[in-house]
Amino acid sequence: MQKDISIVGAGLVGSLLACYMAKRGHKVNVYERRPDMRKAGYIGGRSINLALSERGWAALDKIGLRQQIEAIGIPMYGRVIHQADGDTMFQPYGKDNQAIYSVSRGALNETLVNLAEQHDKVQIHFNHTCTDAEFATDKLEFLNTENGSKLEVKSDVVLATDGAFSEVRFKMQRTGQFNLSQQYENYGYKELHIPANADGSFAIEKNALHIWPRQSFMMIALPNPDGSFTCTLFAPYQGENSLAELTSAEAVDIYFKKFFADVIPLMPDLQHDFFSNPTGSLVTVKCFPWKRNNTCLIGDAAHAIVPFYGQGMNCGFEDVRELDELLGSEENWDAALTAFEKQRKPNTDAIADLALYNFIEMRDLSGRDDFQLRLKIEKHIAAAFPDKFMTLYSMVTFNQTPYFTALNKGKEQSVLLDRIMALPDIEDKWQGEEVLAMAKDWLENTAAAKN
Repeated sequence: MQKDISIVGAGLVGSLLACYMAKRGHKVNVYERRPDMRKAGYIGGRSINLALSERGWAALDKIGLRQQIEAIGIPMYGRVIHQADGDTMFQPYGKDNQAIYSVSRGALNETLVNLAEQHDKVQIHFNHTCTDAEFATDKLEFLNTENGSKLEVKSDVVLATDGAFSEVRFKMQRTGQFNLSQQYENYGYKELHIPANADGSFAIEKNALHIWPRQSFMMIALPNPDGSFTCTLFAPYQGENSLAELTSAEAVDIYFKKFFADVIPLMPDLQHDFFSNPTGSLVTVKCFPWKRNNTCLIGDAAHAIVPFYGQGMNCGFEDVRELDELLGSEENWDAALTAFEKQRKPNTDAIADLALYNFIEMRDLSGRDDFQLRLKIEKHIAAAFPDKFMTLYSMVTFNQTPYFTALNKGKEQSVLLDRIMALPDIEDKWQGEEVLAMAKDWLENTAAAKN
C-alpha cells in the first residue's frame, strides 16, 4: 500500500533513500534546508572527496545506479605515501586491481538528486529547515527560508537523513530513554587544491589516494575528473604544528616548506585556499534508539563518524539497502524499523571505532618501515589462506562483512601479526615457511576454539 513518506535531508543518503522508496511505489517528499545545489552551486571548502567502495556500490547496484555513478568516479588502486624527504611509495589496496573510487561529494549529490527527481512520486523541497518534530504523530514542522512561511507535514513514515547535526535527532534527545554520545577530535581540517597541469593532465599519480603522513598530522589528496586533486590538511587545533600556529601567510609558507615541500609547486593558490576555506571539525556521534513511532534516524543523523576509513557514505548507503531488505514485500514499517536499528547499531558503533583507529594508522604509521612490513605479511597470509584469512581493510572496504565482525576479527588477527612481527630477523624471512606455518597453526587453533 502506498505510504506518504517524508525524508528530512536531500544529501547523499536522503537522495538515494528517495530513489529506493519511489521504486517501492511510495509518495516521497524530501525537505532540504540548503538551496538547490544545482542552481546555487555546491559549497566547497567544507568536505573532502568521498571514497566509494563495495558497500556503497552494493546499494547503488540494487536499484541499477552503478553506471551513472561510475561515470563521475575515478578508481584508486592504492595509496601513494609521500615522505618528508620527497620519496614516495605505492601501497596497493587489495588484490587483482581492486579499487575504491574517488567521487566529488557535490557531483555525487547532484547526480543522486537528479536521479531521485526522475521518479514522478518524488518531490524535493529546498530551503526548508526542520524546526520541530512530533513523534507521537510523525509530524514535522519546517520553515521556508526563502519566504519565511511555516509548513506542517503529517506523514505515514519520517526518515531523518539530516546529517551529523540532525535537527530531528536534537528533538529526539528530549524524549525519554534516549542515549547520546558526541565526541569531537582535537583536530580540524582545511580543504586545499592541486589544479590540473596546463594540458589538463594530473600533476601526480591519478589512480591513487595520496597521503603525506607526518605522525601527529597529515595531508591527503584525491583525484577529480578535471585533472585536479582535492587536498585536505588534518592537524591539531592547538599545540606543536597545529592550526593555531598558521595565522599568517608567512607561517603557512614556512609550515608547508618544512613538511610538504613537494606540493608547494603544485598549489599556486595555497594561501588563498588556506585562508578562504573554513576550518572543518571532526565529530563522532553514537545514539540509541533511532526510532520513535514511525520516525527513524538514518545515516549520519544516527551515527556520524570521522572520515578516515572512507566509510561514512558507504555505511549510510548500506543503511538504505538493509532497511529496504528488512521491509521486504510485506512492509511492516514498525517491525522493519525496530529490526533496522537493532541490526545496524553494533555495526555502526564498530565502524566509528575503526575510523578513529585508521586516523592513527594513516598519520602516524603508514610511513613507517615496520608498519609497511606488517601490511605485507598480512596480505601474504591472506593470499596463502584465502578461505580463512582476510585483511581487515579488505573486510571493511572490499567485502560486506558486518563491521562488528570485521572489528573483532581484526583484533584477533592482530594477535597473530604481533607474534610474527616479534620473530628475530622478520624483515628477512617474512615470506618464508616459518611465517606461514605460524599462521596455519594459529588459524587451526582459532577455528578449533570456536567449535
